Amino acid sequence: MEYKYPKGSNKLIRSWAFYDWANSVYSLVIVSSIFPIFYGALTLLKDADGNVISNQVPFLGFDFKNDSLISFVTAAAFIVVAIFSPLLGGVADYLGNKKRFLQFFCYLGGLSCIGLFWFNLDSLLFGLLCYFFAIIGFWASLVFYNSYLPEIAFKEQQDKASALGFSLGYIGSVILLVLCLIMIEGHTWFGFESAELPTRLSFVLTGVWWIGFSQITYRNLPVPKNKKKFRKSTLFKGYQELSKIWSALKADIVLRRFLYAFFVYSMAVQTIMLVATYFGIEEINWSETNQTTGLIVSILLIQLIAIVGAEIMARMAMRYGNIKTLLIINVLWIVICVYAFTISTPIEFYIAAAGVGLVMGGIQSLSRSTYSKLLPSKVVDTTSYFSFYDVTEKVGIVLGMMIYGYTSQAMGSIRYAVLLFVSFFIAGVILLYRVPAK
Repeated sequence: MEYKYPKGSNKLIRSWAFYDWANSVYSLVIVSSIFPIFYGALTLLKDADGNVISNQVPFLGFDFKNDSLISFVTAAAFIVVAIFSPLLGGVADYLGNKKRFLQFFCYLGGLSCIGLFWFNLDSLLFGLLCYFFAIIGFWASLVFYNSYLPEIAFKEQQDKASALGFSLGYIGSVILLVLCLIMIEGHTWFGFESAELPTRLSFVLTGVWWIGFSQITYRNLPVPKNKKKFRKSTLFKGYQELSKIWSALKADIVLRRFLYAFFVYSMAVQTIMLVATYFGIEEINWSETNQTTGLIVSILLIQLIAIVGAEIMARMAMRYGNIKTLLIINVLWIVICVYAFTISTPIEFYIAAAGVGLVMGGIQSLSRSTYSKLLPSKVVDTTSYFSFYDVTEKVGIVLGMMIYGYTSQAMGSIRYAVLLFVSFFIAGVILLYRVPAK
């Protein structure tokens, strides 16, 4: 690899981590806050007193519960990512151009966010396609971004480097969210007649922010010394690389057992994060509190506490080890989910949000760095290895979203799906306990 800055240098690690600053605005604005509230307002039919009359959305000849529809679209996008990212990862490793793949999916995601500006019920298919491709752009880009971790930082640096990325992501996304909220809530100050246009403009700002700040990362990422040319056999080379890694994983009991545990608990974590706002919209009684304000406060609470949580968990990992720390975090998730099943008031929702913030950043950053540290020391094709990590996560999300969507559609409440996820965290604890020391 050719390095502009030497491996392990603070400048290189910060440049890599800055992609979290760039792309995390998608997670906060599109996944967690403004878009879900916008989508809910657009698809819920209410009477003059604000009571919900209908939450059914006609799409492709069928009537869907509004949150079930978005969950099925989300699951479909993750299926695409799960199928194609391993192949692309193998090809990228062989050609030595994974930065180009990272850029492509970043631009796909950013432009799709901009496309959400035109989301409405009259062009529902176009809007859902933009939402669909934004998911693919975000998550597929992370395959290539994550695979740089062992190339830019030494093993003893990787926990802190991973935590730095998530911390920068939380800070950057909060800054943009606050700017968007100022524009939305103070729309009259900026000459807007209503909050609708500035809400739509927040989707444009998300895409521009993501694409713009990612250039800092691209400028300093290392590149391979010897690039290979694309041939007809290159596509099959990707499959060959994946086959080799699958064989290696079968022989590596530590890495294999960790992936089993990660698959189970990540299924619950990622699904909860994707549907948390919809839970707040449907299950919390906001009679004495403005719903939009309450949801935004809880989301900001999650983000700000997550910054502290990621740092706390990184320090715990240094003292107790990664696996033991992940065990503790899974137990905390169990407590939070059981508590969330019982809540109905805004104050209780804020408490649950604070708990989620504490463990959210920790479980994400530690999972990424733990996997990186468990990779064999002589691994060169890190993208292909991280493709397996990515597929494990994405297949889990597909199953999680399908379980959530089916449960919500059948039971008429998200609450039961959240309780069901407790079993996944319990299984995660059991499987993590079986990971041998390395």
